[in-house]
Amino acid sequence: MNKFSIVLAAGLAIAATSLQTQAEDAQCATVKLGDPGWSDIAVTNGIASLLLENLGYKVETQTLAVPIIYAGLQKGQVDAFLGNWMPAQQSNYDKFVATGEVDKVVENLAGTEYTLAVPTYAFDAGVKNFADLEKFADKFERKIYGIASGSPANESIKQMIAANEFGLKDWKLVESSEQAMLVQVGRAVKRDKFVVFLGWTPHPMNVQYAMNYLKGGEKYFGASGSVNTLTRKGYAQECPNAGKLLSNLTFTQEMENDIMDQVLSKEASNADAIKTWLRANPWVIESWLKGVNTRDGGDGQQAIVAALK
Repeated sequence: MNKFSIVLAAGLAIAATSLQTQAEDAQCATVKLGDPGWSDIAVTNGIASLLLENLGYKVETQTLAVPIIYAGLQKGQVDAFLGNWMPAQQSNYDKFVATGEVDKVVENLAGTEYTLAVPTYAFDAGVKNFADLEKFADKFERKIYGIASGSPANESIKQMIAANEFGLKDWKLVESSEQAMLVQVGRAVKRDKFVVFLGWTPHPMNVQYAMNYLKGGEKYFGASGSVNTLTRKGYAQECPNAGKLLSNLTFTQEMENDIMDQVLSKEASNADAIKTWLRANPWVIESWLKGVNTRDGGDGQQAIVAALK
């Protein structure tokens, strides 16, 4: 091969690489996040959005029911979901992730709880187990307060009622938003009324209310759990920089509770609470931004540090 041929081949290779990069930029410039409307996912999506936007990406957060988020991931309409609560979403996981239609990126939170809970005064009165609920059915008005319709936890509660598990066949699931459910809990607590509801950690409800989680529902909710980050199939290969950031993002219960508490107590907006926490805990930025650049190839960590000043 002569000198001209070598130069020409090198030039063509550079051009091909440039075209490939441009194509990746075009499809990866916007990151679409699924959000079921839960306070904890608002925090983790908020963190991901803050980082992505200051790295040069545009973020679109789509508020959707959990089943729609999974369908969106499968169809490529949603890029990432940071709220795969396990084992509560086991059926969704089996249908979409275990089959290879949706990718699991990382376990972003460990040691969670997600099951039925009661105020401590009800717990102290003898409601310590799922099987205890029917003993106090009249006090509970045979109602279990859940979250939005279509959520996996609600479906588990419906299955329990339909199967007459724990003698719950005459009970009713009251479906509403997370916020509406907690309003109902707050009203009951003020009057020392019995109320059973869907509780989970991390969440400021664990600080706002003296509450206890019931045992006995492990068949439906597991003994303890975790939260995973999922993406549409092949996302990390198509968008390696954004994919690397998502794989780096892991959280702690203390972090999420602290941020959520600031938001729910109306001390700060979600974005401001996240910035405040990051400024006070800059050590996480190094691990989150390891191997991550800005979208145009700059220093990712430097960009985030500058944005927080």
